[in-house]
Amino acid sequence: MTPPSAAPDIRLLIADDHRLFREGLKALISVTGGLHVIAEAENGQEALDLAILHDVQVVIMDIQMPILSGLEATKRLLALKPGLGILVVSMFDDDDNVFAAMQAGARGYLLKGAAPEELLRGIEAVAQGEALFAPSIARRLMNYFSRPTRLPPTLLPELTEREREILSHIAQGETNPRIARRLELSEKTVRNHITSIFSKLQVSSRAEATQRAKEAGL
Repeated sequence: MTPPSAAPDIRLLIADDHRLFREGLKALISVTGGLHVIAEAENGQEALDLAILHDVQVVIMDIQMPILSGLEATKRLLALKPGLGILVVSMFDDDDNVFAAMQAGARGYLLKGAAPEELLRGIEAVAQGEALFAPSIARRLMNYFSRPTRLPPTLLPELTEREREILSHIAQGETNPRIARRLELSEKTVRNHITSIFSKLQVSSRAEATQRAKEAGL
């Protein structure tokens, strides 16, 4: 299938510490009219420096990169170039990273493995000042903001809101698969959150975490 033509003359920078991903993205873009990869960066500091040096219009930004994270690079770039379009393309689909990217100023958030047409549409969207999110992320954002109540941030403030939510489900005796289904997360993401919860609360079991939750009033 031939990729659709993009808006004319969009200057791009690809920031990702995985060379194979950059090469694959460049190959896709090379057959798309109007898109030009001007520079590549393998860490956040390079992304910051090269985006300014080459005056690009769109940065395709990974989140986890060495030296400077993609989120921090996004914040700094937009402080210097407010009109720059940042499209985050990441393997992480959890709320914390999605909301952090939005707060940093990213206009779009897609998952690695997205269809070529979706990636090209995302590039065009952010170049034109629009927002575009992966369908699964857009659904979760809608569900999140439609929830009638949220756990007060004063309860266990060392935890993120998502971690407090998962802890409340743990305290109700729910299993990881059930929590994943209820919150529309992968089981791996739930496990990662639980590991973080245990570390922050300095507990080693679900029973201890449950006790901490009850003491905090969750």
